[in-house]
Amino acid sequence: MNNYGYQGPYAPERLGVRPNSALSTAFLSQAFLWMFLGLLLSAFVAFLVQKSIGLTDTVVNLWLPLVIVEMVLGVGLQVAIRKINATMALALFLIYAGLNGLTFGVIVQAYAYQSANGGAAVAEAFVCAAAMFGGAAIYGAITKRSLTSMFGYLAMASWGLFVAVILNMLLNSGTLNTIISIVGVLIFTALTASTVQRIQRGDFAALTGSMEKASILGAMLLYLEFVNIFLFLLRLFGGGSSRR
Repeated sequence: MNNYGYQGPYAPERLGVRPNSALSTAFLSQAFLWMFLGLLLSAFVAFLVQKSIGLTDTVVNLWLPLVIVEMVLGVGLQVAIRKINATMALALFLIYAGLNGLTFGVIVQAYAYQSANGGAAVAEAFVCAAAMFGGAAIYGAITKRSLTSMFGYLAMASWGLFVAVILNMLLNSGTLNTIISIVGVLIFTALTASTVQRIQRGDFAALTGSMEKASILGAMLLYLEFVNIFLFLLRLFGGGSSRR
């Protein structure tokens, strides 16, 4: 019995090449299960924030520390995934999702009450994000074309995009905001397809040495990609009034 709980054709040395279709399905299903759990937790926390003025004020007052902790957790989990056990990895992911729900609740509330389109912008952004994410995920799962080579370029582009967002906080340019939002949607949609293919190929299982940790790492990346697609669409539909 190997680290993945499988024998024979599912041995670790074969992962990262092209695992059996049954194992590919298992990789994807577990990753999406944890991803959806993370999204549900974020949505629940965001709901609590919007229902409590006191909690909203607390999040606003602690905005910068919360964002810094989120970034440390998000990057730290991806860096430390091979050294920690699956239970710890899952706990860190859920903590990250919960903290993200705090800031997420304030962002959504700002668009719902301050943007010209109101709550309609939030609903439109969510529906479009779900459609684009789903389409990219399906493409990544069924395409015969290798998307691995473009992952590095997309990852670098996402960091460049982050810098552009920070700069535009100072410039406050509506035109630049639109360009950043469109590019952001394109980058994270493409990353979704690449991530799904990497999960299905067993790349994360080979990297972490554990199917459980691989599913959590895949869930973390898919979660980030969906949230970013939604937030960039929200910037477009809501006119750029986001605080983040």
